[in-house]
Amino acid sequence: MTGPRTTHGRGRLFDSVLDTVGDTPCIRINALAPDHVRLFVKVEAFNPAGSVKDRLALNMIEAAERSGALKPGQTVIEATSGNTGIGLAMVCAQKGYPLVITMAESFSVERRKLMRMLGAQVVLTPRADKAMGMYRKAIELAEQNGWFLAHQFETDANAQIHETTTGREIISDFTGERLDFFVSGYGTGGTVTGVARVLRRERPETHIVLSEPLEAQLVARGHPQERASDGTAASSHPDFGAHAIQGWTPDFIPLVLQEAIDNGYYDEVRTVSGADAIRYARELAQKEGIFTGISGGATFATALEVAAEAKPGSVILCMLPDTGERYLSTPLFDGIPEDMTEAEQALSRSTPGYQM
Repeated sequence: MTGPRTTHGRGRLFDSVLDTVGDTPCIRINALAPDHVRLFVKVEAFNPAGSVKDRLALNMIEAAERSGALKPGQTVIEATSGNTGIGLAMVCAQKGYPLVITMAESFSVERRKLMRMLGAQVVLTPRADKAMGMYRKAIELAEQNGWFLAHQFETDANAQIHETTTGREIISDFTGERLDFFVSGYGTGGTVTGVARVLRRERPETHIVLSEPLEAQLVARGHPQERASDGTAASSHPDFGAHAIQGWTPDFIPLVLQEAIDNGYYDEVRTVSGADAIRYARELAQKEGIFTGISGGATFATALEVAAEAKPGSVILCMLPDTGERYLSTPLFDGIPEDMTEAEQALSRSTPGYQM
C-alpha cells in the first residue's frame, strides 16, 4: 500500500434493507492456502442478516407474493435450523408479515434469540425428533391455522435465486479468470443446485465438489430418499447420524438437492468431520481474519483437501455460508475464555496503571 485506503460508497441509495441482499465478495485466502493454487472464499456473512439464506428467504416471500400464494398480513411459517429463519425474520419484519419458526431444540440459542429479536415466534421441537420433527410441526401448524408454509426444502424459488444471483455473481467475478473447482456443502441444496445450473452451462470446465458430514453421508452412500407423492421427504434417511455442522445435512435429502443428484450437478462428494469443521473455522478467523461458522469451516476444510491435490495454478472457490457470531454457545467457542488468561493478566499487571 502506498497510502491510506479510501472508499467511494456504492453509488446508490437503498429503498430498504432487502435491496442489500447479495453481491457478496469472493476473497483470496493467503496464509492458509497451498502455494501452488489460488483459493477464494465467497463470504455470505456480508448479507444483511449474516448468511446465504437471506437470498432464499427474500425470494421465497417475493415469489409467493407474485403468485398470490401469500396474502397481505398472512402469517408465514417455516422449519429451519436457524439461518433461513433469521433471513425470513428480517424479510417479514420489513414487509409486515407475522412469522412463526419451528426449530429443533438442539440448535444454538443465539439463533432463536436473533429470530425473536427480529419479531418472530420460535416453537422448539424435541432434539430426538431431528429435522423431520420440526418439519412436521411446521406442516401441522400451517394446516391448522391457514398459514403460508415457505417450503424451503421443496420450493422452486430456492435454487432459482442462486441461479439468478449467486451463480451470476461468480460468473461475473471470475470473468477472464480460471475457475477449476467450486466447493459447497448443503442444507436444503439450493446453493449447489442453483450455482451448478449456471456453471454447467457457462463454465463446464469447473469441477463441482459437494461436501457433507462424515457422520451423515446421505448422498455419498447413494441410498434413495423415501418421498411422499408431493415430493416431500416421508421419513428420516437411513444414513443420517448426528453431526456437529449446524445448518448442513438434515436427516433427509431435500427435494431441492434431489435435482442436483438426478442431473449430475456435482462431480464428486467428499466428507468432513465436525472436528475438522471447527478447526478450520477457527483457523480462518485467527489466520485470515475471516469469521465464519462451523458450516463454513467444513466447506473450507474440504476446499483445502481439494487444493492439496489440485494441479499447480488451479483456482478454487468455496462457499462460506454464514457468520461465526451465531455459534457462541456451540463447540466452536469451546476453550475461548470470557475472563483474562494468565498471559493477559500478566500484561495488565505490567504497567503502572494496573488496578486489579
